[in-house]
Amino acid sequence: MQKAEARPRQHDHFGGAARGRGGERAAGVPLGPMEIPAGLMLEPSLYTVKAIFILDSFGQRLLAKYYDDTFPSMKEQKSFERNVFNKTHKTDSEIAFLEGLTIVYKSSIDLFFYVVGSPHENELMLMSVLTCLFESLNHMLRKNVEKRTLVENMDGVFLVVDEIVDGGVILESDAQQVIQKLNFRVDDSSLSEHSVTQVLQSAKEQIKWSLLK
Repeated sequence: MQKAEARPRQHDHFGGAARGRGGERAAGVPLGPMEIPAGLMLEPSLYTVKAIFILDSFGQRLLAKYYDDTFPSMKEQKSFERNVFNKTHKTDSEIAFLEGLTIVYKSSIDLFFYVVGSPHENELMLMSVLTCLFESLNHMLRKNVEKRTLVENMDGVFLVVDEIVDGGVILESDAQQVIQKLNFRVDDSSLSEHSVTQVLQSAKEQIKWSLLK
């Protein structure tokens, strides 16, 4: 009699080898080694942020985008921003933990940039978002990242933020890619004024909606 050849058992992604017709588990068949019990299937992990905001040297909001309901009202958001500013504006650190959240930040002249994530979020990813935001604005504002020029180019600032994060999900962490996606003509020192105007005009309606949120 020919001896049966031993072969490894094969599974599909959902453990189909142990399921009967219609996806139901065959009676008496135990869970396979790579299967996850029903009800415990996890969604794919995504790097996310809870908020991005920019404050001036007095702690006043210049731009803020919140991506979940951690702070559902304007009052709660501004209270949080004030607490963050009070804790960070006199320190040389780049990271803070406040109200159970992880906050990375950077200052430039009379501006403070903040990226907020959950207590479990990767700090390096949050820092990469912050760096991308700052470097993208540095290109757009011709290395003059200060309150006056930022306010004068607020439409462009919203565009940059939306290219980096969408709905809280991190889309881009490379400033050069952000600039290219916005069709800015970048050289070693400056941007094409025409390309900036063209982009801002084409996005005018989008920015109006962003400002109303």
